Amino acid sequence: MALSDEDRMMAEAAARIADDHLAPNADALDRQAIGSRETLLANLKRLAENGFMALNVPAEYGGTEAGTTAFSLVIDQLARRCASTAVTVSVTNMVGEVIASVGSEEQKQTHLPRLADGTYPAGAFCLTESAAGSDPAGMKTRARMDGNEWVLNGSKIYITSGEYAGLFVVWAVTDPDAPKGKGISCFLVEAGTPGMTIGKAEEKLGQHGSATNIVHFDECRLPADALLGTENAGFKVAVSELAGGRIGVAALAHGIGRAATDAAKAYIKEREQFGQPIAAMQGPQWMVADTETELEAARLLIANAAELKDAGAPFARAASMAKLYASEAANRACYTALQLHGGAGYTKDYPVERYARDARITTIYEGTSEVQRMIIAREVLAA
Repeated sequence: MALSDEDRMMAEAAARIADDHLAPNADALDRQAIGSRETLLANLKRLAENGFMALNVPAEYGGTEAGTTAFSLVIDQLARRCASTAVTVSVTNMVGEVIASVGSEEQKQTHLPRLADGTYPAGAFCLTESAAGSDPAGMKTRARMDGNEWVLNGSKIYITSGEYAGLFVVWAVTDPDAPKGKGISCFLVEAGTPGMTIGKAEEKLGQHGSATNIVHFDECRLPADALLGTENAGFKVAVSELAGGRIGVAALAHGIGRAATDAAKAYIKEREQFGQPIAAMQGPQWMVADTETELEAARLLIANAAELKDAGAPFARAASMAKLYASEAANRACYTALQLHGGAGYTKDYPVERYARDARITTIYEGTSEVQRMIIAREVLAA
């Protein structure tokens, strides 16, 4: 699948910025060293200024209009250097895309330029709850009308960038008597809105540099025009955006797997045992060959899903296939890379242990591997 000149230029630009600014800070951000969070925010602003926070947003609202293929390539390149930054960029692009897709003209003019230029450091996607993860239609957060205002009550968990996002897309039940999944609406909530509080960051296995927070709503009052899209039709919006987000996660996973594999190849060419480089031995060679084949297959699945989405064709099944395969392949690639490093790979002197930790979540967020299999099976068996 040949890339256009524009797609190639976007990927190369992302790689340059990532090499210069993300890679040097990735380890410190993972260790949550003093000053690393400030550097992260500065890098997010830099990425916005270079057009990477609104890749699928029309130019009239400050977006890049680069398309899904460019989006996947950018996320891939960022993830190779810093997965924590890449996931923030991916989710922010999801927020921009949903506003561009179903927002009112006033909402587009108000919020999209702020996402695009970094006025909002990031965007947050508030869907998951303690009892509504793989089954988001089971959410309990409520929104009711009180005069000319919406009043939000409830809590969301595992919200990427919660503590520094400037804008939140929040799903809530607006018609509790409607059939499950039918009475859900979507709202735009700006950071600092009274009644919204951000909980402490979760302590996670990996992607330490990406803040993941609980977000509480306690009698949080919003103007009537905070409603995003049509009342009681928000669940369809969520399903559509999750499908697009899976392309981003697939690309992120591929980027991590590629970084781990490249590190392993460099290591086994230098590391000698039994009087020869490890790379000269058949066992390690076959491990690399299998990993490279899987990563190439993942890349093609991602490219296919992105191309379908850009063409306006049905892409949900392709996105789930890409996300399922790329995330699982990335985890295998990282553990293979760690194994090829031997004992060194288990230490923090080498980045492969971070890659392995960062890759693990990609089989979970934006729909677990098991959920992706359910979606794929449903699609192919209905044909």
